[in-house]
Amino acid sequence: MFIPQTYSLAVILCIITMLCWGSWGNTQKLAGKTWRFELFYWDYVLGILIFSLLLGFTLGSIGEDGRSFIPDISQAKAGNILNAFLGGVIFNASNILLVAAMAIAGMAVAFPVGVGIALALGVIINYIFTPKGDPVILFAGLALIVVAIIIDAIAYKKHSTTMQRVSRKGILLSVAAGVLMSLFYRFVASSMATDFVTPEAGKLTPYSAVFFFAIGVVVSNFLFNYLLMKKPIEGEPLSFNDYRKGSARVHLTGILGGIIWNTGMSMSILAAGKAGFAISYGLGQGATLIAALWGVFIWKEFKGANKTVNRLILFMFVAYLAGLALLVYAGA
Repeated sequence: MFIPQTYSLAVILCIITMLCWGSWGNTQKLAGKTWRFELFYWDYVLGILIFSLLLGFTLGSIGEDGRSFIPDISQAKAGNILNAFLGGVIFNASNILLVAAMAIAGMAVAFPVGVGIALALGVIINYIFTPKGDPVILFAGLALIVVAIIIDAIAYKKHSTTMQRVSRKGILLSVAAGVLMSLFYRFVASSMATDFVTPEAGKLTPYSAVFFFAIGVVVSNFLFNYLLMKKPIEGEPLSFNDYRKGSARVHLTGILGGIIWNTGMSMSILAAGKAGFAISYGLGQGATLIAALWGVFIWKEFKGANKTVNRLILFMFVAYLAGLALLVYAGA
């Protein structure tokens, strides 16, 4: 199977993760304002599963290092499969909350708050279990990113003058999503071998871990998303008849969103072999910066903001970039 051989390549894969995780949310907006996110989400999770299979039978089945995709699945112990599966379940719960927050509060708020909290807690949790990189530099970078999150929240509060009830709901959903999202990566990481080239017996390698993770996402979606359709956060209850009314373009857009997100997940897991799980996860969650750029400059979510708000947004971007640079340096 394909395995990154250098730290530099691992960092490049983390940057790809950052771009993918920060950009997939655009597909929800492209699906259309009348297409509810609960309906969009069925196609999204299908895209996650499809990509895990495509990657497993391509990059996961070539080369001489590690174990190929199918042999790796067949030798895996049930406990490791369960951990990867539970990682998918936890991620799905958190991501549904994040998508709901994004629909209410916008990308420029939901991502910095939700994913920012996930970044801070997730880096700490993953570093405790698999310490790799200079801890002083690593946590200094993390502190800068937390500062960026706080600045973004202040900017949004100053800019938002209407719909305060909805805004609070969006922020609360983002916080809940962030706490749950900080946990899923550790479950997937614990299912995997520490050495991808010569993996321990019974452990998963990146491609099989992502596959069982995707299974967890899809299976749990029949519970989480179905409940959300019947008791939505906003709007009228939905049925599967509503899903069938979607056009081919709408369904393909949702599938594309899942493929984009899982491209990022797969690259992050692969990069962890050289960068460590804490740094790989932390750099990937720089997606917050990418999502904020989309929200501010493309979707105009801060349109009409005064000079103070614009200055705060600039400070947020600078703090985030500095924090991410420190994360890279910590691993080097």
